[in-house]
Amino acid sequence: MTGDFALRLGCILTAGFIVMALLAPVAAPYSPAAQDLYHGLDAPSAAHPFGQDRLGRDIMSRVIHGARVSLLVGFATVAVSLIAGTALGAAAGYAGGRVDSVIMRLCDVFLAFPGILLAVALMAAMGPGLSNVIIALSLMGWTGYARLARGQALTLRERDYIAAARALGVAPGRIIARHLLPNMAAPLLVEATFGVAAAIVGEAGLSFLGLGAQPPTPSWGAMLAEGREFLLVAPHVTLFPGLAIMLVTLGVNFLGDGLRDWLDPKTPGQRG
Repeated sequence: MTGDFALRLGCILTAGFIVMALLAPVAAPYSPAAQDLYHGLDAPSAAHPFGQDRLGRDIMSRVIHGARVSLLVGFATVAVSLIAGTALGAAAGYAGGRVDSVIMRLCDVFLAFPGILLAVALMAAMGPGLSNVIIALSLMGWTGYARLARGQALTLRERDYIAAARALGVAPGRIIARHLLPNMAAPLLVEATFGVAAAIVGEAGLSFLGLGAQPPTPSWGAMLAEGREFLLVAPHVTLFPGLAIMLVTLGVNFLGDGLRDWLDPKTPGQRG
């Protein structure tokens, strides 16, 4: 798959889910919480294209509204992780010495724990809820941005324009903000796109375990958990939220692949 095709496909899929999430109250044919117990587990039909769950709720409406939860957690987690990780990594790489050692040893401590197990442990301590999901996933995800930002800072701080700025007496904070961060933005942007996909999958996993969004808030992971008991009699209950997770993850990953190829100066035909 070429970089241009991956970028276009990723943009289409990602933009489609973002629009669906923004227009959820209008796009959803029913309320995601409306129950119809007489038609629980009904198969897909003209009135309910994705079928109904065990409480008779319209699965299409719940999938559409679930996009809001997944994308909110994905983008919020990446925003928090990116800001914290970039700030710490850039400071470590530029300052070096003891500052670098302390920040990187802290990073190693977080990396020593399996990611999802650390998130589960944090959620067990803080309690379920979307805000706690964002905190747990951010504490799990900042290390990747910190290591990437540190590597970029170690390379960039040896450039002539950085040496000239130091010779002129420019404050280290201003050098980092005006010279380092703009030049490391491209790889961090690519890493952030992959981070969104990872955060969406992480939120789905935590919701599947009952630690994420709480009922009646629709969440794709919680919908998978609710439908696992009915896989043989009503597979549609898990099929459509599973497809939603797969498509949005593929879309964001394709977007990241396309951006990486487009921003890489070594890629043939790169237009940057």
